[in-house]
Amino acid sequence: MKPDASDFDLQSALTDWRKLADQALSQALDAIAATPGCPAKLAEAMRYAVLGGGKRLRPALCLAACRACGGDASKALDGAVAVEFVHAYSLVHDDLPAMDDDDFRRGRPTCHKQFGEALAILAGDALLTHAFEFAARIPPAQAAVHLLAQAAGAAGMVGGQVNDVDGQALSLEAVESVHRRKTACMMEASVGLGALAANADEKQTEALTSYAAALGLAFQIADDLLAHEGDASELGRPTDSDQKQDRRTHPRLAGLDASRERVAEIIDEALESLRVLGPEALPLRALATFVARRAEGSIDD
Repeated sequence: MKPDASDFDLQSALTDWRKLADQALSQALDAIAATPGCPAKLAEAMRYAVLGGGKRLRPALCLAACRACGGDASKALDGAVAVEFVHAYSLVHDDLPAMDDDDFRRGRPTCHKQFGEALAILAGDALLTHAFEFAARIPPAQAAVHLLAQAAGAAGMVGGQVNDVDGQALSLEAVESVHRRKTACMMEASVGLGALAANADEKQTEALTSYAAALGLAFQIADDLLAHEGDASELGRPTDSDQKQDRRTHPRLAGLDASRERVAEIIDEALESLRVLGPEALPLRALATFVARRAEGSIDD
């Protein structure tokens, strides 16, 4: 009998991945702090930004993708560090007064509230810069760096953020475009770096990329559903930013039921993408199923 995603202990796997990622992140931050010329207060702000909680979803995707392609997950830890550094920098900058203007994240003061705006901006800059240092450790380095740059740059995460801040996401199509760039692009980079670390073939890489593109869109719509209903704690983001900025979200434009149906549709696409991969992709299937169940409201926190 084939193992089923619903039987997979995803929470235990997420805990294990988080432990691996946190250890790698801590070691990476220690190495940066020990570099001659690195100001102690900058290193402290970087550590605060990175190690302040979160599920380490992007590192988990990197490690799980590597394993799904038959690779040794430990070889993907540099990729896990790279994507989490980019994610952490983006949150630091998102929280700034010029952006979402949030005072708290994950139950504690945001980086700019703790260290001041100038140092928070610089800590984010440093995290983004060092992300490429760690991505470059995955062979072939040029492909790894290019992949991360495309996902995080002007046509990816940053471009999506620009359209979001400008209020250009006024239709469902526009909202999904923002989600694909702000959220899905970095998930695609996560599985892409994991695939590179496993020396995956083209077919495996394409399957993982399609999976992550769908998962990222579904994840963000589910996130918006939870925020709309006043419970985004599981996904680790403030619950009032969209209302405060008067941003259009999928639930606000389409309604709760239609948004849940859209998540289910996209998750089916994600699962279909994984058909070419073997049983080692079970954790990725379980993660997709988890996102679908969260959107349905069928999981009790």
